[in-house]
Amino acid sequence: MELFEATIHIRDRCICLHAQRAARALARRFDDALRPHGITSGQFSLLNVLNRPEPVSMGPVAKFLAMDRSTLTANLKPLERNGLIRIEVDPDDRRGRKLSLTAEGRKTLRAAMSIWKKEHAELEREIGIDADLLRAGLRAIA
Repeated sequence: MELFEATIHIRDRCICLHAQRAARALARRFDDALRPHGITSGQFSLLNVLNRPEPVSMGPVAKFLAMDRSTLTANLKPLERNGLIRIEVDPDDRRGRKLSLTAEGRKTLRAAMSIWKKEHAELEREIGIDADLLRAGLRAIA
């Protein structure tokens, strides 16, 4: 296969390329929708992961989001600065940190949730394929 033919083949068949393009388009779409609440789609996902009864350590959050700890730390800083999350020393391991939502974080998440539900329902209608099957395939990759 000639190099240019290979490029065309990859352009048309590469799952990684199409997943990257789709991820960027989805992030832009949800960033725009969530902007009135002052958060991005990534921050919305992070707030959701932290929405639990007890504070959580950074390791499980980073693992669930398929992100390394330094990237997670960078993503947490603006949320902490804006008063949406709390980062505290883990009482069981002083080297670790526990993460939790603040009251303001819960308020922001609650308000953004209605936007997400509306936008997500529209997206599922637009994609024209079985969304559960798509989610299952994406989970298998992650």
